[in-house]
Amino acid sequence: MKKEKIVLWIKRFVALLAIGFWLSVVYEISQMSAPFMEQAPYCMGSTMLIFGILTAIHKGLDYWSLKEK
Repeated sequence: MKKEKIVLWIKRFVALLAIGFWLSVVYEISQMSAPFMEQAPYCMGSTMLIFGILTAIHKGLDYWSLKEK
């Protein structure tokens, strides 16, 4: 039970970090002097990369928490 709570809090913390990082990246992209059509690929790419990494971390934590059951 203790390991499950630790994993849950790690997931929450990592998700909060990812969302904060994503918001800062989107803000930086929006400050570029380029028009929106040139900013869109950067925004979409960074969003997919950040949340893809977050998904991988969550899947890894799930695997680790269920490994010893």
